[in-house]
Amino acid sequence: MSWIVLVVSGVLEAVWATALGKSEGFTKLWPTVVFGAALALSMGGLAFALREIPTGTGYAVWVGIGAALTVTYAMITGAESVSLLKVVLLLGLVACIVGLKLVGGEH
Repeated sequence: MSWIVLVVSGVLEAVWATALGKSEGFTKLWPTVVFGAALALSMGGLAFALREIPTGTGYAVWVGIGAALTVTYAMITGAESVSLLKVVLLLGLVACIVGLKLVGGEH
């Protein structure tokens, strides 16, 4: 259950990071609201998951999921350029996240 919550929290990290950019320094209401809600849920889920998952592994997976999804979303929407090297590096990041799940034992 903790791993599922951690993955969902990582997805929410991508949501709040994207909303933060779209809030334009908290000057736009709805992106700011989405940022605040996603941030609270993401942090709450991370805290819950870290009760059973080692902190280093959990944090790395959470950040990795959020970073990979944030960059992927930006590339899909055209906010960031796409290159073969970026895609290969993102796939490497995803492979490392999966690897941490496979080798990281719970306490």
